[in-house]
Amino acid sequence: MRRPPVPTLLSAFLTLLNDRLGESIVFPLLPFLLAGFNADGRTLGLLAGSYAFAQFTVTPLIGALSDRFGRRPVIATCVSGSVLGLGLFAITVSLDWPIGSTLPLMLLFAARLIDGMSGGTAATAGAVLADVTPPERRAQAFGLIGVAFGLGFIIGPFLGGQLARISVTLPVWVATGFAVLNLVVVLLLLPETHARDARRAMPRKRDLNPFAQIAKVMGNPAVGRLCLSFFLFFLAFNGFTAILVLYFKQRFNWGPELATTAFLIVGVVATLVQGGLIGPLVKRLGEWRLTLIGLGLVIAGCLLIPATDPEQAQVGVFSAVAILATGTGLVTPSLRSLVSRRLDSEGQGAALGSLQALQSLGSFLGPPVAGLSYDLVGAASPFLGGAMVLALVILLVSGSPLPRNTDLNTSSPEHSRGKA
Repeated sequence: MRRPPVPTLLSAFLTLLNDRLGESIVFPLLPFLLAGFNADGRTLGLLAGSYAFAQFTVTPLIGALSDRFGRRPVIATCVSGSVLGLGLFAITVSLDWPIGSTLPLMLLFAARLIDGMSGGTAATAGAVLADVTPPERRAQAFGLIGVAFGLGFIIGPFLGGQLARISVTLPVWVATGFAVLNLVVVLLLLPETHARDARRAMPRKRDLNPFAQIAKVMGNPAVGRLCLSFFLFFLAFNGFTAILVLYFKQRFNWGPELATTAFLIVGVVATLVQGGLIGPLVKRLGEWRLTLIGLGLVIAGCLLIPATDPEQAQVGVFSAVAILATGTGLVTPSLRSLVSRRLDSEGQGAALGSLQALQSLGSFLGPPVAGLSYDLVGAASPFLGGAMVLALVILLVSGSPLPRNTDLNTSSPEHSRGKA
């Protein structure tokens, strides 16, 4: 049996890794990078949310373009966009600007939007893996996606924290360099994997509207409540995580190294949970129970952060984010699987695509709301508000259990691989 060509796999893997690496290097350092611009919580929230907003609006189009014109030109264009977005961000935070100038913030927003619009590389790189891998090896190939994302979430914060000891802007330049390297690899090694006779015409404009996709799945009585739960979870989670480092900086006087360590812990714990623990736990408890347990853990971690004594900040915060990461690692695949198992095979693709749109929608609405709350209500309000929203999610999920024999059924390939 012919194996997928190594250069193609390497190109796809580096593209997936770079997609996570750039964001996980820059995101934990945003409050420190913005320190010279007098940015408040709402500015930070808008800046964090703008990246997700661009992804939300453009990702369906990028997928359609790759089906129409091929994978290679789309990936090369997206990676070029990442180079441009990260490069513009690095230049902006490295220059000395006149006090009160609004131009640097405008450039930073433009950089985040450009980088976000280029974020469709993950889906297209996944399509490359599907193109070159026979069905019986596809699960193994798709495992590269999880490995790349896990490594990105671990390496990014660690590298960012270490480089920030030299200069807080250096990590952004290094992230830009990784994007340039990724582009060179794509141009030199990645062949076109989507055959011309398999290419599709561009879909209708309304089919590319993410809101239309969301409305369709939310109107499905079988999964509407669970999809609302999925959206609310990411609205709350991405809200309080967007201002997490700002809270660490102002409440505990932490610098970049300690702040990025918290995100490193999140990456390690979430990767361990989703990579090894989720399969046996689903087999033993089922997705519905795991979702509720995970939500309880996220609420606990969320409330522990503002309750942490500044004198014991490292122990309290690192314990809290480990609990948060464990809960998130349980909720995300379990809730996605609950939706999947309520639908027949014909509705799977559209519904799971809509879940991705709901996740992106929550990711760009949550940070601005949390940032505004941080400024106007108080530093602890995003955590308390997030916990309240997550409590509502528990109520919604509690009213949507699967029958016992279905919830504990583990005969599906997803369970045997430990993926949702």
